[in-house]
Amino acid sequence: MSVNVLWFRHGLRLHDNPALLEALADREKGIALVPIFIFDGESAGTKCTGYNRLRFLLDSLRDLDDQFRCQRGRLYTFQGNPTTIFKELHECFGINKLCVEQDCEPIWNRRDNDVKELCNELGIKWVEKISHTLWNPRQVIQTNGGIPPLTYQMFLHTVQVIGLPPRPAENPNWKGVDILNINETILEKLPGFTEIPQPEQFNVFAEDLNRLALVKWKGGETEALILLEERLKVEGEAFKRGYYLPNQANPNILETPKSMSPHLRFGCLSVRKFYWAVHDLFEDVQQHVKMFGFQIMSGAHITGQLIWREYFYTMSVNNPYYDRMEENEICLNIPWAPVNDEQLENWKLGKTGFPLVDAAMRQLLAEGWIHHTLRNTVATFLTRGGLWFNWEHGLQHFLKYLLDADWSVCAGNWMWVSSSAFERLLDSSLVTCPLAMAKRLDPFGQYIKQYVPELAHVPKEYIHEPWRMPLSEQKRSKCIIGEHYPKRIIDFVKAAESNMTAMRNLRQDLMEGGAAPPPHCRPSDEAEVRQFFWLV
Repeated sequence: MSVNVLWFRHGLRLHDNPALLEALADREKGIALVPIFIFDGESAGTKCTGYNRLRFLLDSLRDLDDQFRCQRGRLYTFQGNPTTIFKELHECFGINKLCVEQDCEPIWNRRDNDVKELCNELGIKWVEKISHTLWNPRQVIQTNGGIPPLTYQMFLHTVQVIGLPPRPAENPNWKGVDILNINETILEKLPGFTEIPQPEQFNVFAEDLNRLALVKWKGGETEALILLEERLKVEGEAFKRGYYLPNQANPNILETPKSMSPHLRFGCLSVRKFYWAVHDLFEDVQQHVKMFGFQIMSGAHITGQLIWREYFYTMSVNNPYYDRMEENEICLNIPWAPVNDEQLENWKLGKTGFPLVDAAMRQLLAEGWIHHTLRNTVATFLTRGGLWFNWEHGLQHFLKYLLDADWSVCAGNWMWVSSSAFERLLDSSLVTCPLAMAKRLDPFGQYIKQYVPELAHVPKEYIHEPWRMPLSEQKRSKCIIGEHYPKRIIDFVKAAESNMTAMRNLRQDLMEGGAAPPPHCRPSDEAEVRQFFWLV
């Protein structure tokens, strides 16, 4: 007897899954399929995870299990060291192929290298397919002369040389496929679960702020494909009106989010399927509009956010210290302030005294997601705009609670916002002030009052600056500052001015000191900076 094992890690789907197709390729030889997921304490972001992230992952695994059961099989979920589990499976069944989707980030190298070594010892064929990214990051680096492209425009030029990303792979044909049913005697030898577990089985429980949640994200390929169709309708209407990325061009932080990013992060939705669906939709709309003599915008930016994702993956692939400051070769070592634990905790819990920041941080804990513009606001507040704390603290918090946070993209965003990399060298001129942003994004305080109920009765004129309320108004609003809602932990305007001075001084020291700064990844032009921060 022999089996092909399909090891799910991030690509939690059946569509556009070349590793699955490879695992099914030997059906005529009588080789059965064994689909598995291993809770090894790290894969799919399980090393340090909040409740919503873990629940989303388990939803996704449950959806896969349901689909395999429709084919008279199941998804096997084990717990422990992958090499131990594969060794046991090989002894029981004889593994012919071990098929995986490539995890290109360096944090997975040790895990995969250990399993590859075991495969070599046991004569198992290791099959690794690229489908979590549009291009192979290592091919991008090779095409760029062996070094990562330091700017987004350089990255675009490089991938243009490579060519368009591949179309999605065909859907699996289940005819004649035998999904192995492992008997209970063998399963008892392997640590795992008889059915998809719940978060509580990992001692991960819902945060207190879950009571504030207005949106409960559901994981899984089935849900992702439904959301994709809804998203394409929105994008199609936007294309017809002559613009793209409608909720980035005009952020609406009150509406139900239509983001696909959590499903892309866990691989419930193929990035290639999303890319080509949007691209083809744009081409169809463009051809239709041209028939009537109209012109709409260039198609160059319609998939821009997906290309940024690729860029960050490429920048991280050969850099195991990408999520750190001091050892990171592309990151400026900014002399951040010693961390004030109380202030950091207040930022994490949404108790800074700045309503928009607090609402966003509480939404993060309650739902696991916040709008891109709000992410920039709270990140700037923590780093170069306000508290002047190392961006690593924010990254770790986001990696625990943010549904769509993956190692490469999330770290890249934090380095950018903190001016540590990807930004113009130590330029702190574009600081997203939480007061100005609040008045722009939430002029009537509706979003704030949803997630900061202490401010529910505060009048509009004070909702963004409740510390300005006279005591009589505080009493009328049932919101005594310092008692019901916290005092400001900093004076943001003064802090921002001080931080800008520190940035200018540090830049001058670097320029005059003779020491070469690290290879500084940077935006290509002013428009790119403003697009990222939504300042246009």
